[in-house]
Order: sequence, then C-alpha cells, then structure tokens
Amino acid sequence: MSQLRQAAIDYVGLRRALGYQLRGYERYLADLADDVERSGAHALTIEAAVAWACKPTDTPPFRWKTRLSIARGFAHYMQTIDPATQVPPPGLLAFRRTRPAPYLYSPAEIRALLNATDTLRPVLRAATYRTLIGLLAVTGMRVGEALALDDTDIDLPGRRLTIRHAKGHSRQLPLHPTTAQALGAYATVRQQLCPAPEQPSF
Repeated sequence: MSQLRQAAIDYVGLRRALGYQLRGYERYLADLADDVERSGAHALTIEAAVAWACKPTDTPPFRWKTRLSIARGFAHYMQTIDPATQVPPPGLLAFRRTRPAPYLYSPAEIRALLNATDTLRPVLRAATYRTLIGLLAVTGMRVGEALALDDTDIDLPGRRLTIRHAKGHSRQLPLHPTTAQALGAYATVRQQLCPAPEQPSF
C-alpha cells in the first residue's frame, strides 16, 4: 500500500474518531491517491486535486466542487506529514446552484384546474381538491403546508389560518373574506359527507 493511500485511511479514521461520518470518503480518497501516483507527482498538488475533482466529466459542476472540498480537507491533513503538499484554496471551483424559475399559473389556467375538479368522484374528493387548489392559488402556501392544516388551524371568524412548523416556526396568514367564505363552504360540505372524520386534518 502506498504512503498516500495509508495516509488517506489514517485521515478518515482520525476524522471519524472525532465524530464525523465521512460516508464514502475511503473510496474518494483512494481514487485521489491513485490519480496522484499515476501522474508521477511526489506530493498532492493543487493541479492534481483539481484534475481529480473534475474527472467525472458527465457530472454537474457542483459535484466537482464537493469533490475538491474532500481533497482540500485531506490536503490540510497531508501538509502536516508532507510540507510539499499543496492545499487548494477555497472558491477555486466556485459554483452556485441555480434554482429553477417557478411557474406562475395564469388566471385562466387556475380556472381550468378548478373546473377540472368537478369531474372527480366522490363528491368529497372534488370539493377537497377544488378547495386545496383555490387555497394554494390565493395564499401562495406550499402544498405540504396546506395538506398539514388541521381544523384548529383554521379561524374562519377571525379570517386567518395558522401554518405550523413552517421551516422551523409557525406563522399566520390573513384570509380575504371570499377565501374564508370558500373554506367555510367546504367545511360545511365535509361535515355533511363525513360527519365523524378519523383525523383532525382540515
């Protein structure tokens, strides 16, 4: 076993003893050590680390950044053993993930979705989906937040609803009078069709 491979094993063992999980690091660092040795280099260099990080050309660039971060941590450790080791500077493969642009439904598309709920059966399913889609459209809530609403989260007289555990905290949303009226109408239909619900979900 090469010195660099043994150092990689020691590095992972040390970090895990300190409480880090480092899943898959043995494989990554063994591959890095193989690349450095095949290149004929006598020490881990910035050039070798970057070449290794960018090796899987069919993966997104943010994966390269992750791989270089793994190599950087190992290089810091190696520098204490071999002063010739070069540590890649942070930000060398800077990459920021771009979030996809949200799709905004037009009023006509929302009307079409609401009308499509009339084809659902049974009647309670149709009423539930119509109310859910309408609520999402007028409040901007996340789907998971709307599905998590319980009866106690809906204050129709006060025209507000409470979203609990929304990214670690709770918040209240004011409701337009027409929205509160629609929620009240749904609650009435649901009570008629399901007078003894097994769950507190709205």
